[in-house]
Amino acid sequence: MFAVFKTGGKQYRVAAEDVLKVAKVKGETGEIVEFGEVLVVGGDNVTLGAPTVAGATVAAEVLQQARGPKIIAFKKRRRKNSRRKRGYREEFTLLRITEILTDGKKPSKTAQPRPKRAPKAEAAAAAEASEEAASEATTAKRKAPKAKAKKPGAKGKKK
Repeated sequence: MFAVFKTGGKQYRVAAEDVLKVAKVKGETGEIVEFGEVLVVGGDNVTLGAPTVAGATVAAEVLQQARGPKIIAFKKRRRKNSRRKRGYREEFTLLRITEILTDGKKPSKTAQPRPKRAPKAEAAAAAEASEEAASEATTAKRKAPKAKAKKPGAKGKKK
């Protein structure tokens, strides 16, 4: 199931568990925010809004509130000794879409726990074993290095 919703003057096509960066939205890290301006809800059957889908909302968990890279706005008017340099960092919110709701349902107020990954110790041991096998295979394939060609003497100098 997917949805297209509008926030910050832009439209985003999302599905559950998608992570996206949007213009700053009010909310603390770990909090659930709702977007009610849903334009399209799709899946087995597509519902188009006129202009929005009634009773549809998109719920998302706030992962991070941060600022983007510095953007320099430099303006110069040639031959007039006039120039202006301004810089700013745009604030954004990193979101994880938790649910796409229809029929006026309310989102769960707590974020669902993320599935656990394998511990790093086991993953590191498996990576080391594969690296050892790969290094043994490459050493068997290597040939002896060729002899280096001699450099010609400098021109113009005689002994």
